[in-house]
Amino acid sequence: MSFNGAKCALFVGDRLLCILRDTGDIPWANWWDFPGGGREGDETPFETLRREVMEEVGITISAEDVVWSYHAPQADRVSWFFVVKLAVAEVTFGNEGQGWAFLTPDGFLARKDAIPSLTARLSLYLQGDAGVAFPG
Repeated sequence: MSFNGAKCALFVGDRLLCILRDTGDIPWANWWDFPGGGREGDETPFETLRREVMEEVGITISAEDVVWSYHAPQADRVSWFFVVKLAVAEVTFGNEGQGWAFLTPDGFLARKDAIPSLTARLSLYLQGDAGVAFPG
């Protein structure tokens, strides 16, 4: 399967773990984001996500924590989006981004500075979209 990266809406209880992106010359600088990022080597979508979540927020996730997945083909790339649910987690913020916060799903969706593709994918999940088969 060809893809370039994976992101997730990471619920801890009923709140979403969100990251404020760095400033500077990067896509979506200073916007609210979800954990995740680009594929390395021959990682599967979930392996990419698991590594990125550990690097960015110091949380270990398992395949059993995934409750929904979505394959997001775009003009020049393919991305995976997951919804991950944990009862509790301790955040150890990495070196990417300005900071992090727990937001309610409605709070994230209402932000004018939340990355639009992520608000669209979160909305699909919240509206009961069936998603796609988990890619392992």
